[in-house]
Amino acid sequence: MSKKSDFLKDSTFHNIIDQVRQCRRCESCLPHTPRPVIRGLPSATLLIVGQAPGLKVHETGLSFNDHSGDRLRSWLGMNRKQFYDERAIALIPVGLCFPGRNATGADLPPLKECAPFWHPRLIPFFPNIKLTLLVGGYAQKFYLKERCKPSLTETVQTFQEYLPHFFPLPHPSWRNNGWLKCNPWFETDLLPALKKRVHMTLSYIYIK
Repeated sequence: MSKKSDFLKDSTFHNIIDQVRQCRRCESCLPHTPRPVIRGLPSATLLIVGQAPGLKVHETGLSFNDHSGDRLRSWLGMNRKQFYDERAIALIPVGLCFPGRNATGADLPPLKECAPFWHPRLIPFFPNIKLTLLVGGYAQKFYLKERCKPSLTETVQTFQEYLPHFFPLPHPSWRNNGWLKCNPWFETDLLPALKKRVHMTLSYIYIK
């Protein structure tokens, strides 16, 4: 491919990213100014699809820049520098903007209009993705559709059925501490498999 073609391809990618960050499609449904949060370069081989940015992520503009992100990084066996290497890892949530909170203080679900509009437009710009981590029920329902089990627990427990393309995970929020205690197999059986699969996916990309 010529340098001119490379430039055009790169420009097209940056154009779509600019469109995402300027998106105001759901502005009337949000309690704040929209701030779509997305990371990644076309060279990325690992895609992480989360739920939606929380308040801290909304304020900082950095995906998983909170306690949930700390737990997710520990699950993956990564430090922050590795996790935020856009050459290797793309971060595209189901809902690109912080949806606000309900009366109990919990984050609201991602807006339903977001993923159907943006994900089909974005994913083709990441042609090197080898593995997609589906973090939480919303990501799993969007990507696995009828392949989801009746419960998130069953979907996560049967993770091998979705390999090599998808790996379902619970959300790493502290609100799932009880779930983690009730499902010790997650730490003993799933996490070693997850770390091995992620290492294989990223093994040929240099990450310090």
